[in-house]
Amino acid sequence: MDEATFAVYHALLSHPDSTPEQIAALVDRSTAEVQELMDQLRRLELLVPTWTNPEGEHAVHPRVGLTGLAERRRTELNKALGELKEAEASAEVIAEQYNELLTSRSSGDVEVLKGRANASRRIEELALKTKDTSWGLVPAHFDDAVPRAERSPDFELLGRGIKMRTVYLQSMTASKLAVEYAETIHRLGGEVRATPTLPMRLLIFDQEIAVMPMDPESPTAGAVIHRTPAVVSVALALFDAYWSRATEMFDADDRDDETPLTPHEAEVLRLLAGGAKDEQVARLLGISLRTARRITANLSERLDAASRFELGVAAAKRGWV
Repeated sequence: MDEATFAVYHALLSHPDSTPEQIAALVDRSTAEVQELMDQLRRLELLVPTWTNPEGEHAVHPRVGLTGLAERRRTELNKALGELKEAEASAEVIAEQYNELLTSRSSGDVEVLKGRANASRRIEELALKTKDTSWGLVPAHFDDAVPRAERSPDFELLGRGIKMRTVYLQSMTASKLAVEYAETIHRLGGEVRATPTLPMRLLIFDQEIAVMPMDPESPTAGAVIHRTPAVVSVALALFDAYWSRATEMFDADDRDDETPLTPHEAEVLRLLAGGAKDEQVARLLGISLRTARRITANLSERLDAASRFELGVAAAKRGWV
């Protein structure tokens, strides 16, 4: 109920025998406006026919009228809430159906996504679920390779402590914007290298999922997502080959030292500090032995530690254990 309607309602309660013209004078509004506001009160059931005189009307007592109004409103809200829950459930079903429409699976370990937009959406989902590492070969020209900083998923990954390695084309250094972007990635803890040529775009998440273009010659064709260990191993070998011969773009001393640990890294350090072996770490964390050893190797490289003892000392100095 707005202020004008309430004013008319209050006037009718205070002056029950008044005509619309008299009510209009009391609330300082035109008779036509008062008639409209009285219609609103009738719809709210706050102005009803008098029992003893069906042609007359009276304003309902506030306790009765407003309580009834509140109850009706509560019923409407509960109905709307029920409809909202049904809509959310329907949206979830539609989203799942849409994902199935976008994704045709030739096996449980392969997803084929047609079209750049469909592939981009799925890659964003994979990035959100990444736990430890994100490796990438990015052969696009700098205008296509570098997203706008305010909506870059790379910053979100680094903010979660994900270890990132990216190889760009050397031609990106011709763009000041691209260099500044890569410099920010480096400063936040990511590793950035450049090379004269790259074979195709390749993304590897947690060293367990490889994303490749459906057609390297057509960026808009879509992407293929592989989880097959053999294919992922080949993708890792390809990435390592180009990473090893690519050139560091920035000095390692320029990187922030406070890049956070991932949850897995923090737990691995805690277990190693307690004397656990790789096999025990893998079993306690529910991860593969290869993943446990990879996390330990990444931590050793990051802290420049040549042994488990040196790793423990370096981690303790940083307050990580």
